[in-house]
Amino acid sequence: MTSISSAGLTGSAAAPGWLSRENIVAKAGFNRWLVPPAALAIHLCIGMAYGLSVFWLPLSRALSVGKPTPATCPDMSVWTALFTTSCDWRVSDLVIVFSIGIVMLGLSAAVFGGWLERAGPRKAGIVAALCWGGGFLIGSLGVYVHQLWVVWIGMGLVGGIGLGLGYISPVSTLVKWFPDRRGMATGMAIMGFGGGAMIGSPLADTLINHFKSPAGVGVWQALAVMGGIYVVAMLCGAFGYRVPPAGWRPDGWVPPVSKNTMITAGHVHLDRAHKTPQFWLLWAVLCLNVSAGIGVLALASPMLQEIFGGKLIGLPETGFAQLDSGQKAQIAAIAAGFVGLLSLFNIVGRFFWASLSDKIGRKVTYATFFALGFVLYAAAPWAATIGSQALFVLFFCIILSMYGGGFATIPAYLADVFGTQFVGAIHGRLLTAWSTAGIVGPFLVTGIRQAQVDAGVQGAQLYTRTMYVLAAFLAAGFIANLLIRPLAKKWFMTDAEVAAANVKGAAATVPTAGSYGIGRGGFSPVAAIAWTAVGIPIAWGIWITVAKALILFR
Repeated sequence: MTSISSAGLTGSAAAPGWLSRENIVAKAGFNRWLVPPAALAIHLCIGMAYGLSVFWLPLSRALSVGKPTPATCPDMSVWTALFTTSCDWRVSDLVIVFSIGIVMLGLSAAVFGGWLERAGPRKAGIVAALCWGGGFLIGSLGVYVHQLWVVWIGMGLVGGIGLGLGYISPVSTLVKWFPDRRGMATGMAIMGFGGGAMIGSPLADTLINHFKSPAGVGVWQALAVMGGIYVVAMLCGAFGYRVPPAGWRPDGWVPPVSKNTMITAGHVHLDRAHKTPQFWLLWAVLCLNVSAGIGVLALASPMLQEIFGGKLIGLPETGFAQLDSGQKAQIAAIAAGFVGLLSLFNIVGRFFWASLSDKIGRKVTYATFFALGFVLYAAAPWAATIGSQALFVLFFCIILSMYGGGFATIPAYLADVFGTQFVGAIHGRLLTAWSTAGIVGPFLVTGIRQAQVDAGVQGAQLYTRTMYVLAAFLAAGFIANLLIRPLAKKWFMTDAEVAAANVKGAAATVPTAGSYGIGRGGFSPVAAIAWTAVGIPIAWGIWITVAKALILFR
């Protein structure tokens, strides 16, 4: 692939700081396949946001360990819970950490997206590492002194900023390194976010069991260790980032003359993108897709247990309410396998659908998500009614693959519509749709379920209305996606504006041909080491997940 001249890249005495964007422009011989594992190293860490629930139950009895009477105070207010040192925290108070984190993800991605484009992915990755890993360390301190407000600030507020910056840090870089495979490149990185909990949850459980004692539940120690691991791993990823010089292209690759009018050759400035109807249609597309998927994730375990009840353990005539505590524990283990299987399909879907979108186009891919998702949600009550556990599980595995695929495909969709110049920052602003969906989806699903419970509905009918509402969400998303059209010329930057935006990379040239690894140069030993470093934890997480999911088919 095309070599990059090092002329003008080595800097001088007056060169910008070593963390600046100018000093991470790739030099001759750099292998572009080193960038995806760097992105994965960061996303595998911040993906633990989906696995934080592993800490809540142990923390809800932290003060009761080793005491003759439980330290429960069921009537305390949230304000009291923030400062109490004598009452155990409630799970409902702890779950707010996740909500704060997801809201901060969207806000920080939107606010700091423009800064990321100017500062470069390495600087953003370092800040993300310090905030995410540091948030765990602050949370560890909060658990140690039993101050919930410290946990909220550490793991929610500070960690949420790291979550947002870490999530968007590789997007623009990968799209520019892989103009020939946009969907696949972003799918590889964002796949890591889906896999973070698959690795982090069993790791956290192992650490908690290692550190727990008759006098403590072992959570503060587990948080401290994981915080340290995350800082180191994310810093390694951040220092692995490089950006291509302006105008760089893979050796021998010529931008195809595409018949797909949705793929633009121009670039839209960050300040103009949100003024277009296309931006808000894509916002709605992401929000509706995520709202439907995240709503299922929020209730996946109780949903399977309450719909199938005793059928899960060979007692077809026994509903969930009629099971004793031992039987409920058995089906809870089966439901945990279901959740693990959904997580695995969430991960695989991110890579599969994003890669497929390179072939069939982003608009067609999203149309598939909405059309197929609508059919599966509408058919799920039928599968529950006939008692087909296999069909029910299959439907939701496919649904969750498309939920993950939506996250991985949206950056490439944005690059197609708005160009690559500011795609990272535009993606950051679009992630406010995720923050909105993180509130709307679970709130709606839990609200409908509670209304059904209050009405005395049980079994297969308990979630029927929920499925139809989520199907309606996807129908609305289908319409929003259908309305997306190519942008008018007035929105695009002029050649002079693009040149001014690229002025920092103007010294970088694209001269003679040379090796960039995979392709004509082959897979380099350094790339093999980098991929092995991220591949081992992924393989371990998949093995643990599959082992737990097998219980569904016994």
